[in-house]
Amino acid sequence: MSDQLSSDLASLRIQRDVDPDRRSPLTTVLLVLAGLGAVGGIATYAVPRAQSAIFKTEIAMTEVALVSPAQASITVTSTGYVVPQVTSRVGSKIPGRVAKIHVKEGDVVKTGDLIAELDDSDQRSAITAAQARVAAARARALASRANLTEVQQQVDRERALVEQRVTGRATFEDLSARLRALEESAKASEAEASALAAEVGSLRVGLNDRKIFAPINGTVVTKPPEVGESIFLERPFLMEITDFGSLVVETDVPESRLSQVEPGKPCEVVLDAYPTKRHRCTTLEIGKRVNRAKATVPVKVKFTDETANVLPEMSARVSFLSEALSTQAMKEPPKRIVPESAIVERAGAKMVFVVDQGQVKMTPVKLGAPAPGGFEMLDGPAPGTRLVSNPPPDLADGQKIKEKEKGS
Repeated sequence: MSDQLSSDLASLRIQRDVDPDRRSPLTTVLLVLAGLGAVGGIATYAVPRAQSAIFKTEIAMTEVALVSPAQASITVTSTGYVVPQVTSRVGSKIPGRVAKIHVKEGDVVKTGDLIAELDDSDQRSAITAAQARVAAARARALASRANLTEVQQQVDRERALVEQRVTGRATFEDLSARLRALEESAKASEAEASALAAEVGSLRVGLNDRKIFAPINGTVVTKPPEVGESIFLERPFLMEITDFGSLVVETDVPESRLSQVEPGKPCEVVLDAYPTKRHRCTTLEIGKRVNRAKATVPVKVKFTDETANVLPEMSARVSFLSEALSTQAMKEPPKRIVPESAIVERAGAKMVFVVDQGQVKMTPVKLGAPAPGGFEMLDGPAPGTRLVSNPPPDLADGQKIKEKEKGS
């Protein structure tokens, strides 16, 4: 056996004095550290997320408020919607196909303005045919009168001959009977002509019905139909016209606070679409019905100032005041106030927990000067946003929550 082969066989010899399953100390230390890190990660991240997915944290809620400079004189606040008092869905008396449209959405119209026309070709043809029938009936009436005149002359001559006893009475009586028949025939022809003329007048009224006029002063707030569309079949009305001068805010006032609302008293309206703009208003009227389910009474509020950019169905917040606002007070914008109980500090920044569909979202806020009940918020959630009040220290972003029951 060669020396090389002997050396190779010696390298394959089993060392029975060494334990093959024994790990080195360094490997053991690394495995222990990895296990501890995994346990720590699970305890830090997985466990809270699992708990938040299974168990919902009970929390109390508050919200971001929009406070007006007139806060000191506010007696009652409520929410509502802008609605027009005068509106019209313009339709047609008769079905037809649109031939012309003279307005578009957003146009301002006055009462009596021509806004649309329906196809009237069939109506004009019917009028032409009716006029021809009238002409024919009048011609028959004239012919009947001519025959009547001729027979009348014959009767007069025959009467003279009978009176002179030149001829017998038979011919005279025949001519007299024919005269009466012609008189009735002439009357019938003239009545027929009158009836056909009345039919022409009725058809002309139908022709005028093909023209559609604005019934009120206002603004076109819907898209008019396209030329060729059928009225009654494809759409029940042509367009909607709203008088923007009649806009009011309809709001529901709690029944228990109704004693603090009186017609003619001042109030302030802030639209959700323009939260920094305030409108002076006056209480117009208090409704005559009570909603038992909500324990509220409807109240209408009319605008005192100009209503530029105010649109129907806008959401509005109404503040009923004990005294009217001055011009200087109207120039001051409302402020967003976040309750102090909703503010927490995380990672050195001011945060709030916004409630959205059963979960919380940690949102940063920029605070201003202190205000009654909290702080002015310079940057953050919109007014009306629901927030967690007194959030617990372990509340995490994205955690599921449920609102505490009142009294608990």
